[in-house]
Amino acid sequence: MADQSALSGSGLWLSCRSLWKREMVRFLRQRSRIIGALGTPLVFWILVGAGLQRSFQLPGASGTMSYLEFSYPGAIAAILLFTAVFSTISLIEDRREGFLQAVLVAPVSRTAIVMGKLLGATTLAVGQGALFLMLAPAASIPLSWVSFLAMLGAMVVVSFAVTGLGFCVAWRMESTQGFHAIMNLVLMPMLVLSGAFFPHKGSATWLSWVVSVNPMTYGVSLLRHALYAGGTMAEAAHDVSTTTALAISLAFAAATVGLAVASVSRRSGEPG
Repeated sequence: MADQSALSGSGLWLSCRSLWKREMVRFLRQRSRIIGALGTPLVFWILVGAGLQRSFQLPGASGTMSYLEFSYPGAIAAILLFTAVFSTISLIEDRREGFLQAVLVAPVSRTAIVMGKLLGATTLAVGQGALFLMLAPAASIPLSWVSFLAMLGAMVVVSFAVTGLGFCVAWRMESTQGFHAIMNLVLMPMLVLSGAFFPHKGSATWLSWVVSVNPMTYGVSLLRHALYAGGTMAEAAHDVSTTTALAISLAFAAATVGLAVASVSRRSGEPG
């Protein structure tokens, strides 16, 4: 029984590793994806940050915080979101090419299919986020080894959550056009209403309520706390504690991953 369990665990890991490796190879062959996932938030951050640099004032903050500095964690969150979109859309391509059907009929665990995909997308997202993290001094943010490692951990949690969400949507879609429409309808409001680019303090009551139930609010807050290693600037930008942000972000990631596994496991959800 123990040998069978070990063999099953070994098979799960091998399947995950194979699917993860395929994502890496595909990315290296489609390097233009980095332009969309990394370039778009970078251009937005620089242009909008420069435009609002002198007119931005953070409510209730002691000291000064430029808009470039405030929106920096939001730009990283945008990179993670864009990477999730570009990575999970390949599910639709795999269905068209017949690869997904071949994987489903193979003796491969449904959990391995999901985890292999999510691990691949998370690796790409965290890698691109780490590259962008090198620009922290340009936003007047001191980057230490503690904050760098904390950011890597926070990016892993947020990436798993948004990639799991993208997986659930892509699994049910038949066209890339429909996928982009749904993801733009869901992800863009989640990003904008997360406090990533504009502070929500002092906003209308109904808008504050929407922000408070938005799971990305806590993901952005987690990134901000990790970037400042729990410093006072993070507290000024968000009124969410580190513990709350981490707990809700982990719960969001667990929910999306669990929903993705359930979607693949249901016969009615199997494509083809």
